[in-house]
Amino acid sequence: MLRSSPLDDPVKAAHAWARYLRIMRWMMLVTVGLVATAIYLLYRSNGAISVHFYIAAALGIGFTMLLASALMGLAFLSSGTGHDEAIVDPLEDDRVDGDDAAPR
Repeated sequence: MLRSSPLDDPVKAAHAWARYLRIMRWMMLVTVGLVATAIYLLYRSNGAISVHFYIAAALGIGFTMLLASALMGLAFLSSGTGHDEAIVDPLEDDRVDGDDAAPR
């Protein structure tokens, strides 16, 4: 039998997604600041080299930061709403009392 997820409730889901978008807005601001700082430090240490180097560095740092923050935000969303507890664990019956390790 499937357990219902707290995200099935539209009010709770709207609140959770609003919180996720707020986190992503802050992380976008942090990412832009970090990319600007990195480009400044690269320019200061390397001087005027190819513009392609700075574009690649900005895109690489920006993409990495936004991807990491999106995935961590989704993990926080899933855990914070109780969605993680709504799964059905097929191995739950195979465990021995007091043994949290996977069956052998």
